[in-house]
Parts: sequence; C-alpha cells; structure tokens
Amino acid sequence: MSNAPVFNIDVADFIANPYPMLKQMRAEAPIAFVPQLNATLLTKRDAIFDCEKNIAVFSSEQPGGLMDVLMGQNMMRLDGAPHQEQRRAVFPTLSPRTVRDQWQQQFHDAAEGVLSELAPRGRGDLVKEFSLLLSAEALKIVTGLTNMDAREVDRVSQGMIDGIANYTGDPTIEANCHNCTATIDSHITARIPELLNTPDTSLLSIQMQAGLPETATRANIKLAISGGQNEPRDAIAGVIWALLRHPDQLALVQNSNYKWRDAFEEYARWISPIGMSPRRIAKRAKFGGVTFEPEERIFFMFSSANHDEDIFQDPETYDLTRDNAPAIAFGAGPHFCAGAGVARALISEVALPMAFERLPNLRLAPNATPTCTGWAFRGLTSLDCEWDS
Repeated sequence: MSNAPVFNIDVADFIANPYPMLKQMRAEAPIAFVPQLNATLLTKRDAIFDCEKNIAVFSSEQPGGLMDVLMGQNMMRLDGAPHQEQRRAVFPTLSPRTVRDQWQQQFHDAAEGVLSELAPRGRGDLVKEFSLLLSAEALKIVTGLTNMDAREVDRVSQGMIDGIANYTGDPTIEANCHNCTATIDSHITARIPELLNTPDTSLLSIQMQAGLPETATRANIKLAISGGQNEPRDAIAGVIWALLRHPDQLALVQNSNYKWRDAFEEYARWISPIGMSPRRIAKRAKFGGVTFEPEERIFFMFSSANHDEDIFQDPETYDLTRDNAPAIAFGAGPHFCAGAGVARALISEVALPMAFERLPNLRLAPNATPTCTGWAFRGLTSLDCEWDS
C-alpha cells in the first residue's frame, strides 16, 4: 500500500454529497487513502491531468477489476496501441462529421417525439419523462440496439453503473448487474444478423465491419450504454435544474449572450455526472510526495478536480461566464471520452433548446425538491416541473 495519508469518510454522506469531503481532502490530504473505498484518491486538478497521461504508472488495464469482471474488457480498460486500435475502429460512429450529418437530425426527431407527448400535460418529472427517454432513444440510434425499449436502456445502464461502483461488494447489486449485461447481450445477438445484411454507421455495425473480436464489440457496446445513458440523462435534467435555479444564468442564454453549450459545460464542471475514473498502479512510483506500490487502486476524482480552488474561483457557484477550459469533466489524455462530441450535440444542440422552446414558461413545480445523489456517477433523482400547456 502507498504511504498516502489515511482519510476516513462516511459512505452514506459521501453518496449524498461528496463535495464537502472532497474539499477537505484537497486542503488536508490531496492524495489520500480512503479505507472505506479501498483506494487512494487524487483530488487536485493538475495532479489528475498529469497522471492520467502517465499510463506507464497509472494504468487503465485492471484485470479482475469490477468493469472487466462485470462488463468484459472494453477499450476504456486498455492502454497504448490496443486502446488506440479500438478507438480508431469506433471513430466512424463518433466522428464530428457523423454526429453533424447523421445523428443530430435523428436526435432532433427523437426529442420531437418525446416532447410532443410531454408538452400537453403541463407538468412532469423531467428526469423520468424527458431526459431519461431522450438519452435512451439517442443511445439506441448510436449503438444500433434499436430493438431495445428506452426504459430498458435506462434500467440496464443504471444496473451496470451501480455494479461497477459497487466497491462495498453488495451481492444484490452485482446480481442485478449480471442480469443487465445478459439483457444487452441478448439484444446484441438479435441485431447482429440484421447488421450483417444491412451495415450502417452504428457502433455495433462499425465494430463488426472493422473486424473487432465479438467479445470486444460486446464489451464496448456495454461501455457505451453505461456511460452514454447516464451522463446525458443526468446532464440534460441537471442543466435545466441549474438554469431554473439561477434565472440570471438562464437569461444570459436566452438573451444570446451565451450558448446552451456554455450552460452544459459549466454544469458538467459544477456537478460532474462522471465523478471518478479508476486506475491501477502498474509499477512502483513516486508522485506528490507519495510512493505508490504496484497493483494499488487509484481513483482520479474528476468531480474534485473541477472544484479545485487553485483553478476555479468560487467553484461551488454555477457561473456561465467563467473560463471552463481547464475543466476535465470528460477526462484528459488518451482516455478522453470518445463520445464527448455525441453528448455535446445531443445536450447542447437538441435537448436544452428544444425543452425551453417546447415547454413555455418552464419552471420548478411548487414544493419540488430536486436531489442529487452519487459520487462516482452523480445526477438528479427527479425534477418536477410545470409549464404552460
């Protein structure tokens, strides 16, 4: 084990709101071993930014890790040439051109369908009735799993997220995760013959065309669902909540001083939908006054990095006018999120402008109590709103 100082947490409090404890860690022990998570946490932005590029020490390969065991080894758990090979294979699906020329219009059509049903009601939970459904419909399009129901996409995504964050070893969570991955596999199996006959630019089809092993293809689809559902789902609802809580910030967008993308990027810094990325120490090394030993588990705390007081002034405030360039909500280095362009298009170009356009006078419902939860992945559990129907 490393010689990092020990920092104890209350797990329930950390799940409810990790930011106060992360702030304390940054001040007292920016590299700290947390026994309750059996991992050493890096909490400062520049340390994470530098270490994420040092794959010789901070390796993404984690044989026996939760993601490998539960989902199969995907490209996020590869380094070097094997990682780059798989990223190149999926690039035709995620390229800026494909997003612009194919996915964005389909996202728009999906949003139109969801909002056409929702708008006449005048009230609803925008997590369950808008962001969840739109994120899932978009993910079905991009992955090629068009044979899945949107709510089933969300169920299996959440089950995998819970599974790969199950560092306390809850057997019920693990069993549910296995059920979710089996469900995805069954839908992949059903789609393979169709896509062999009629190839397209979906993630499943592109990997098949590239000749990737089926095990890798399946694992990468699961990766896309685990991150590609929860982050847009949580960010869409989260940005709406942030703007409704901060009408001065909403006015900046609606008066065309700032863009919907600015609202999204600041939210992703302020409350990071993906708060952590794990690494394995591949060889003995020293960093930041700490000696790391091989096979230790390290957590890069993106959520903490994006609140680093040395980088961001008044980081606990949602402020569209700040410079977000140093934020690392999508990671940094070779493992920068491959789907970032898809997420930005869905959220900034489609979901946010269409929600505020199609739901006139959008506002929080009386007595609404939106609550965020989670530390590895964080988002609203509900968002009760009203609008003029």
